[in-house]
Amino acid sequence: MQTISKFIQFIVGVTDMPKAKEFYADKLGLKIMTDFRQEDSRWWVSLATPGGGATIVLSTYYGEQKPGTMSLYFGTSDIALAHKELSGKGLNVTEIKDDLYGPGSGVAWFTCKDPDGSVIYLAQS
Repeated sequence: MQTISKFIQFIVGVTDMPKAKEFYADKLGLKIMTDFRQEDSRWWVSLATPGGGATIVLSTYYGEQKPGTMSLYFGTSDIALAHKELSGKGLNVTEIKDDLYGPGSGVAWFTCKDPDGSVIYLAQS
């Protein structure tokens, strides 16, 4: 038996849920799956990519997650178009580079940051 069979969830600490939801849902295009709020300091929003897989949970209840300390990697089928679209939505994106996995890897990528400063990587997949 394999002890771990799949990756199911990743939690990102955020300080301002409305701004975080706008960034992840409206700007990056993730789909909100659940939105559970007990109070402002105990609010969880689960999001998924169109391709499925693990969910990302935004949380104002930090526990071990400190806002601005996460790095998330997303794949895109058209890196140039993704760069143009996110730039057009007002995000500060870096230039496209071609060495995500080291010199000569040829994997195109760029980054931007969420409202708390967590780094978002977009890579050609």
